[in-house]
Amino acid sequence: MIQVHNLSKRYGQNTPLVLSDLSFQVPPGDILSVIGPSGCGKTTLLYILGCLLSATSGEVMIGGKEASAPRRRTSFIFQDFGLLPWKTAWGNACVGMGINGIPKRQQQETAGALFRDLGLSHRKSSYPIQLSGGEKQRVAIARSLATDPDLLLMDEPFSALDAMTRENLQDTILAEWKERGFTAVLVTHSIEEAVFLGGRIMVLGRQPARIEAIIDNPGFGTEDFRLSDEYFSVIRRVRSAIDHPGDNASDLSKSQG
Repeated sequence: MIQVHNLSKRYGQNTPLVLSDLSFQVPPGDILSVIGPSGCGKTTLLYILGCLLSATSGEVMIGGKEASAPRRRTSFIFQDFGLLPWKTAWGNACVGMGINGIPKRQQQETAGALFRDLGLSHRKSSYPIQLSGGEKQRVAIARSLATDPDLLLMDEPFSALDAMTRENLQDTILAEWKERGFTAVLVTHSIEEAVFLGGRIMVLGRQPARIEAIIDNPGFGTEDFRLSDEYFSVIRRVRSAIDHPGDNASDLSKSQG
């Protein structure tokens, strides 16, 4: 689904590189978690994948085509929810479908099903200011899934939420992924979240960000994964890759082999 070759990014001539020579792949239906130090360029990478920014050099292919313009079937979930304050929860969920020209009746059916799945049916007439943080993010999830994306890009979507709400929404995303089979890239600062939601975890170093490791996560998606020894084992490997950059050649070579 995603193929990235020798990707580098700087924001202007004679400015330092933000991303340096990144190469990786995300097969269709996989979730890749991206983690690294604050300010290392994780969000920049996500925006390049979504064609909101252009690369300085290198190649990005999405679905076998060069990523040169935003795609209808790419959806974002943002950290700050990105809801329109003058629209109700229902209206926000339908925004993307309206932009894509989906008929009103189909919008109603799709939004209705998502609101039932996400426990929002009683909130469809509420405005964002009337919603809790968890409810706002559920509306943002509904909006993102309403357009039937084949690629979901998530930029620290749960970082502003309390621990219990965050875990509930992680479970929600995982359930929707199992049902719909979309490809996803998650940017996060949380090692635990990266491991719970990623079939592979890509660790970036400090700027200019290079790939320190890509770690396989074979237990991802299994029942009670958070309680398993394998979950904690992968957490330790990710933590080691972050704390000891440059010592992860085996993880990187196996992932690219």
